[in-house]
Amino acid sequence: MSKQPDSDPESCLDTAFRYLSYRPRSEFELYSRLTRRGFSPHTVRATLEKLREQGLVDDPSFARFWSSNRQAFRPRSRAMLRSELRRKGVSANIIAEVVQEVDEAASARRAGRGKAQRLTTLDYHAFRRKLGTFLRQRGFSYEVAQQTIDDLWQERDRDA
Repeated sequence: MSKQPDSDPESCLDTAFRYLSYRPRSEFELYSRLTRRGFSPHTVRATLEKLREQGLVDDPSFARFWSSNRQAFRPRSRAMLRSELRRKGVSANIIAEVVQEVDEAASARRAGRGKAQRLTTLDYHAFRRKLGTFLRQRGFSYEVAQQTIDDLWQERDRDA
């Protein structure tokens, strides 16, 4: 007779290790995934405690990883990063600490640079409109977006 998945702590731990093998996860993400998988809340809490003791679940480290990864590969504004971390169940004080380290202007330039390179045939108004929309969709304020657009337009003129 096989064990019910919701009562098997070993199976729960194995499943958690598998989830963590792809990328770090917040405690909330793991809790949600494991309970959705059919494990009892009691078993999941015990598993999370073991993972915490081993240093494999650590929300501050996860938040720093997420922020660093986002800024390197898919730059977002502080507001968008804050929202993503909140959805992942990270506490507000950890989010505030991590988000304050983000340089909004540098993130906007990194995000906009690739898009600007694909807009080389456009005149200034079309460039401004398309790049502005792109940056606003990533959560950057109007002021940051406009400064970035001006900087990237001037950069484009220098390179031409």
